[in-house]
Amino acid sequence: MIQLLFTLIFAEMALIVIFVFKTPLRKLVIMGLDRVKRGRGPIIVKTVAGTVFVVMLSTIYSIASIRTRWMDEGGDITPTDQILLAQHLLEASLMGFSLFLAFMIDRLHHYIRELSMRRKTMEAVRKQNRAFEDGKSGASEEIKTLEEEASALRGKIKQLESELQVKAKEASGAEANAVALKKQSEGFLLEYDRLLEENQNLRSQLQSLDRTLSRSDSKKVS
Repeated sequence: MIQLLFTLIFAEMALIVIFVFKTPLRKLVIMGLDRVKRGRGPIIVKTVAGTVFVVMLSTIYSIASIRTRWMDEGGDITPTDQILLAQHLLEASLMGFSLFLAFMIDRLHHYIRELSMRRKTMEAVRKQNRAFEDGKSGASEEIKTLEEEASALRGKIKQLESELQVKAKEASGAEANAVALKKQSEGFLLEYDRLLEENQNLRSQLQSLDRTLSRSDSKKVS
């Protein structure tokens, strides 16, 4: 019994040491405990722990009986009772210590699982934040590209406005030239009409002179 309890205690201490250091062996132990806690595993563990606890209480009762008998007999105790008392004390101590270590192993396993789950959650949140930051940087780059395109379009618009102003000035100059040419052509037409009228007058005068001359010549002949 005592050898079995010492073996159990050393095994539990080894498990606790494995839990303390992060090694591949710890993952295997955690996976094994996960399987133990599934299905009927918890019921079996609780049954074993309850049995050990009952045996420990029985041992403590035996210790109390021996001490009571020792007190009733006036302080005299036989060597057999001394051996039994020491053996029961050792067994009770080992069983209590083994139950305490089993409780520590259960709590360490629970806390390690919680810590691993929280780490996974934190990693997922970090990945989401990185994805959000990457998307934000991509959006900022798109915004910069759009701003550059908008600035280029503004420059083209200014260039077109300046060209339009130049064309408008040229058109206004051409219109002014056209107005001047129109006025000049109107003047030329008026001058042409005047010259044509003078020409008609001169022709009529020449015709009248020719008639007068022809009359005078006819009179001389007669």
